Amino acid sequence: MRMRDLAFAAAICTLMAVVNAHATEPLRLIATIPLANVEGRIDHFAWDEKNQRLFVAGLGNNTVELIDAAKANVVDRIASLKTPQGIAVTSDGSRIAVANDADGTCRIFAGASLKQLYSVDLQDDADNVRYDAQKKLFWVGYGSGGVAAIDPQSGKVLQNIKLDGHPESFQLESSGKRMFVNVPGAGHIAVVDREKNEVVARWPLTGVAANFPMASDEARHRLFVGCRKPAELLALDTESGKTVATLDIVGDTDDLFYNAANHRIYVIGGAGRIDTILQNDADHYTSLSSIETAPGARTGFFVATTGKLYVAVPHRGSQRAEIRVFSTDKMDSRQ
Repeated sequence: MRMRDLAFAAAICTLMAVVNAHATEPLRLIATIPLANVEGRIDHFAWDEKNQRLFVAGLGNNTVELIDAAKANVVDRIASLKTPQGIAVTSDGSRIAVANDADGTCRIFAGASLKQLYSVDLQDDADNVRYDAQKKLFWVGYGSGGVAAIDPQSGKVLQNIKLDGHPESFQLESSGKRMFVNVPGAGHIAVVDREKNEVVARWPLTGVAANFPMASDEARHRLFVGCRKPAELLALDTESGKTVATLDIVGDTDDLFYNAANHRIYVIGGAGRIDTILQNDADHYTSLSSIETAPGARTGFFVATTGKLYVAVPHRGSQRAEIRVFSTDKMDSRQ
């Protein structure tokens, strides 16, 4: 082989290596957003798609921080809360729901002015919140075992479904009527019919405990559940409730997200890492990589329309409170 041919072959190999490396690169840090005067634990996020705004629950700070995604900075704040945990925003951005642990309220705010409109007393530990675009309701998990449906316009509780323990993360079917709820105290996932307003199935989880975060791949009928004891990710078949795959993950996970564009799962853990997992097909998964973050950085939010993953880092020692913004490869790496 002539030197020119060898040089050409070497160049091709180098190019392929770069392409392959880029294809498997799961996350790229592109920005950090300081959270000035935010102390303590940072809990869950919500995304306002219409106005491109990110809401961050400063649980230990008793505030919600409002971030303008385009400017990548904090532009406003909701103060005087009581350890806010979960947040949700209506599709049109006109209403914001904030669930508070300490006083058990779910407070409804006007999207434009951030003025409080209603305070709904759920008695104890109001936690995760989801907006139901089908029924135009906020669902809020609370107390020793319940999920309540609240009308964003009137602040009235329209439905109340009892569970066998305090609910953690839950997911709503967008093309169906079911809700899947993590109930770690009972060691199962409760399946709720949102039309019948009742629990229609309980899927026990064996060999694991502390099932907190959850995400779904509705197209492939898969539910992803993050457990802390031991630190494992479960993939469940939503037709049968059976576990089809198990993978080791970062410890102390409190949020995980599924990126349907490239079939990847992002697991955020307070042990100081983000794990990225590739979905090869509905039943097979591969750990792609792990990115170090910071101790206590266990919550975040993935915005599918922009392909950005936001991760909260709390103030600890010399580490300031901030949001780290990661870009994801939105292309399907298998194409």
